[in-house]
Amino acid sequence: MPMIKASELESWKGKEVGVSDWVTVDQERINNFADCTEDHQFIHIDEEAAAKTPFGGTIAHGLLTLSLLPKLSYGTTLGLEGTVMGINYGFDKVRFLNPVRAGSKVRGRHTLVDAVEKQPGRWLLTYDVTVEIDGIETPALIARSLAMVVVG
Repeated sequence: MPMIKASELESWKGKEVGVSDWVTVDQERINNFADCTEDHQFIHIDEEAAAKTPFGGTIAHGLLTLSLLPKLSYGTTLGLEGTVMGINYGFDKVRFLNPVRAGSKVRGRHTLVDAVEKQPGRWLLTYDVTVEIDGIETPALIARSLAMVVVG
């Protein structure tokens, strides 16, 4: 993760700032997410029934893939000198383009879209994030992610 001064943010707009390592989305992770969210739809947890669908097996919840963004962002987004904390500020857009089959690996690709100082020392950073699936051309999801970074 590049560590930069806030005054350098403008020069990063429109540039890819990082790509995460691959993360495996295995059946155990999918089952744990199903338990946590109480979303036990068969396509996620019943391997035998899911094998009879066009997916040929279980798939991760779209929201599970989205929930991996903090992990996929760690170390791959810009670090501002003097950062006290970063806060997930939400999303302007999220699109689920391709299911993630159990056992697949995903990674995040981040591009800085905008950086606005909302208050002194509080920067709203906007990233376009693509979650790629190893070996598959169409990404799992695309999102516009917002992060509030507080510098002191």
